[in-house]
Amino acid sequence: MGSHQRFRDAHGRSTTVPAHKGRDSAPPLLRQIAKDIGMTVEEFLSHR
Repeated sequence: MGSHQRFRDAHGRSTTVPAHKGRDSAPPLLRQIAKDIGMTVEEFLSHR
């Protein structure tokens, strides 16, 4: 079973991130997503 999370930055840009239970995303991808939405990796992971 899968789902997606949507994040929006301060400028209104959004990113949709797949959040599939039992599957991890690669660390470089997580870093890039966090950077794109203006969060630290720790902040991003706290929303998962």
